[in-house]
Amino acid sequence: MATSAVPAAIDALLEILRAAPALADVQIVDGPPVEDQSVPDQLFVGWQPGEGESASLLQDFAYAGARRRDENGVINCWIDCWTGDADIRPRRQRAFALLAVVEEALRASDAAREAPTLNGTVQWSQLAAGTLRQATTDQGARAGLGFTVSYFARI
Repeated sequence: MATSAVPAAIDALLEILRAAPALADVQIVDGPPVEDQSVPDQLFVGWQPGEGESASLLQDFAYAGARRRDENGVINCWIDCWTGDADIRPRRQRAFALLAVVEEALRASDAAREAPTLNGTVQWSQLAAGTLRQATTDQGARAGLGFTVSYFARI
């Protein structure tokens, strides 16, 4: 029996995002950056700059008898859109367009019946929160969009 749904939920989220056709030109990274940071569009699962945790969880007994537990979890993610020019508006728009693709990938549809359950690893998941960070430097404009995917699981 698994002690937490976190590892399977992160793996399933990565699988769902990597399978999304609208994210085919986005570098999807498991965890923190380890490669070239000059890639125009990146999506990090299990990492946000400045955050200490990749994911968090809170468990409690599901019912009397203590045989099952309920887990509420949060997976931290980050979208990074960069370009060499100084116009931040297109980067911000691109970051939110990518966030819309993530949200759509997590919704149930005929083609993705298991998406909200992260392919059956949790009972439900959703895009829960977001934070925009913008910067313009001598290397160009960058928009970063931190977001969380929350879930509920019974383990």
